[in-house]
Amino acid sequence: MAYDADVIVIGAGLAGLTATAELVDAGRKVILLDQEPEQSMGGQAFWSFGGLFLVDSPEQRRLRIKDSHALALQDWMGTAAFDRPEDHWPRAWAEAYVDFAAGEKRAWLHRQGVRFFPVVGWAERGGYDATGHGNSVPRFHITWGTGPGLIAPFVRRVRAGAARGLVQLRFRHRVTGLARSAGTVDTVTGEVLEPSDVQRGQASSRTVTGAFEFRAQTVIVTSGGIGGDHDLVRANWPKRLGAPPQRMVSGVPAHVDGKMLGIVEESGGRLINRDRMWHYTEGLHNWDPVWENHGIRILPGPSSLWFDARGRRLPVPLFPGFDTLGTLEHIMKTGYDHTWFVLDRKIIGREFALSGSEQNPDLTGKSVRDVIGRARADVPGPVRAFMDHGVDFVVEKDLGALVRGMNALTAEPLIDEAELRREIVARDREVLNPFTKDLQVTAIRGARRFLGDRLIRTAAPHRILDPGAGPLIAVRLNILTRKTLGGLETDLSSRVLTEGGDPLAGVYAAGEAAGFGGGGVHGYRSLEGTFLGGCLFSGRTAGRAAAKALG
Repeated sequence: MAYDADVIVIGAGLAGLTATAELVDAGRKVILLDQEPEQSMGGQAFWSFGGLFLVDSPEQRRLRIKDSHALALQDWMGTAAFDRPEDHWPRAWAEAYVDFAAGEKRAWLHRQGVRFFPVVGWAERGGYDATGHGNSVPRFHITWGTGPGLIAPFVRRVRAGAARGLVQLRFRHRVTGLARSAGTVDTVTGEVLEPSDVQRGQASSRTVTGAFEFRAQTVIVTSGGIGGDHDLVRANWPKRLGAPPQRMVSGVPAHVDGKMLGIVEESGGRLINRDRMWHYTEGLHNWDPVWENHGIRILPGPSSLWFDARGRRLPVPLFPGFDTLGTLEHIMKTGYDHTWFVLDRKIIGREFALSGSEQNPDLTGKSVRDVIGRARADVPGPVRAFMDHGVDFVVEKDLGALVRGMNALTAEPLIDEAELRREIVARDREVLNPFTKDLQVTAIRGARRFLGDRLIRTAAPHRILDPGAGPLIAVRLNILTRKTLGGLETDLSSRVLTEGGDPLAGVYAAGEAAGFGGGGVHGYRSLEGTFLGGCLFSGRTAGRAAAKALG
């Protein structure tokens, strides 16, 4: 029986586009399948802030950041905390990825036209010892153009391949099975869904109009994770993080459902570390949603005071932007699914950014004028829109009114004004001197020693109850589903492995479906900026390895 292509790639997100582009460069014929309409090409990367983990970059050096391969590897391993027998390949992928991030990653992207915002962000700051979790230095490089700017060169390369007759773009094709011939997976079957003209990210029709069957020598799975299926998230929820939340907002659309992972597992692939996942603790209900239960994450600076549902301040070092999963673990032990930021106008104007390409029109549109306008604004426009329309925001002139507004947003009044005032007044006393025992105040002052934070990301220390800094603001924070850190186990050639450790003949995997490489390159935690980069690195590896294996 003849083949329909050399390779079938399942999933037209960033990893799938990267793999396909590499196959085109090698002259291979590819069928690219995706269940969503063509207008959703690029997948979740389109909606991203475009953050990339780079090591010892020109952008870092211009800001006097001293980074190195050794320091980045120390941070990665301390953050991942690999401790399982099945971490053999994830650890190998981690070492290879840090090599990539400290080596050719930036130059490879630069050759394709990708450029970076000059100020490097400092995500996941840790707050423990030198060998523990977190980035020792700022490494979060924002793509100029955000997510759309990052996917653009790969979309161009794939479309150029289609124009040359090397790529068949098959959207609205939902895979339901894999089959073998002579021991090798070479057949992909599924359903053709009716055409859909919904906007990117919106729910598309699931009406089936036909069936398909394609054959190729190799299949590459780049279908993403499970973040859109809350029941599946809860079913895989790690015991170390306590009971799963009953209420979450979605950082990804519902079609990110993990079904392809089960299909590969049924075909003999090994799925590992399925209890490792990455969800944010600073989620907002999007006031202008694209998909159902659409959540947006706050990218916070370090100054907001963080309280649990009962108004108790979160413990050290669970400050905004320091340890996402450490904070999630603490929150789930409180018995509630939400927490609060309490801050003021000065802090929100300087320190709040919102994740997502659509929430950063200045960076996404590559407008220098608008970026300057954002820096000069009292409160940036997208943040102001959430203050005005978001259901999670309370804005008041005095603390009593603020607490009444906070309690109105929950099923029962959990915040005691006197206790909250005591915490805030105690913190405010600490900023009156250059000396302090409050480690969050110390962290704020430390952050401002970095030029990037001092210029645009960290407000000068001040009293939150100072009337001149008001009005006061409280933000109800929700658990936001996002990434699957476990996935299909792969070797360093992106070949999917079986339970016995042998390659599943004919099958490769990349991106979130492969835990961004190896079945869990991040281990237990992420350093941030590593998800998009993981799609790029594993997708490139899969495409090149598959092309080479075809001979």
